[in-house]
Amino acid sequence: MTVLRSGPEPEPDKPRRREWNTPRLRRRVGIGLVAAWALILTVVVFTRGGGEQATPQQAARPSPSASQGPLSTGEVYQTLLPSVVRIETTRGAKANATSMTESAIGTGVIANADGSILTALHVVADARAITVSYTDGTTSPATVASSDPDNDIAVLDPQKGPETLVPATLGGGVQVGDKVVAIGNPLGLTMSTSDGVVSGVDRDLAADQEGATRGLIQFDAAVNPGSSGGPLINDQGAVVGIVVSLANPTSAGTFIGIGFAVPIGTALGGGGEGDGQTPPL
Repeated sequence: MTVLRSGPEPEPDKPRRREWNTPRLRRRVGIGLVAAWALILTVVVFTRGGGEQATPQQAARPSPSASQGPLSTGEVYQTLLPSVVRIETTRGAKANATSMTESAIGTGVIANADGSILTALHVVADARAITVSYTDGTTSPATVASSDPDNDIAVLDPQKGPETLVPATLGGGVQVGDKVVAIGNPLGLTMSTSDGVVSGVDRDLAADQEGATRGLIQFDAAVNPGSSGGPLINDQGAVVGIVVSLANPTSAGTFIGIGFAVPIGTALGGGGEGDGQTPPL
């Protein structure tokens, strides 16, 4: 029997597509990722040491250089400056006299822990009053404790020292060509420095109407009146001599390239070389 159809048969329902890009699903996915990341971090920490703190790394430390080497002129100056003093003397008139007095300026160096000062004897000879000035601004009267006229050396005993006493390091012998530095008060110019080399050793210098000063160091670092008594220093910062004179064929008394210093061993009375220490005077 034939069945009559009134129209086409309806198509079957198509399956609905699930929407993934919804706020709710995105929120769930985000929470899941956070939880998974936290789990991974926990596993890593415990597998590396059970949650113990890692040992901190030590900071790098600079290693000392193999050798300090010779000091520059500026470094020598800074090293010795606290040990150098300015010396001012008054000569001529007595305290109650009305005549004019004469003042002179020289240099000295603190050479011992008791504050004793080495200088040239002619700087303080016949002085009525001696005043020493330290680089920190302290001043003090001083007296001559001992002297060596043959070598033009004197030791001063100040009434007081600077706030911080820094005795100089005393060195040994020198050779021709060694670098040297002079510090002093040439022509009254306080704490001036110059450098040069040792030009000769074991020189003899005749004094006016007196015997010769022997065994001197000849050098070409510039010195002038006022430099007398100051230290001659090697490139290790050690005092190797005490400046006592300069050579000048004229009456001008200015430097022409030749200065002389008493070796530090002779200045200390031993007649030999120093040993890099600060021996008693």
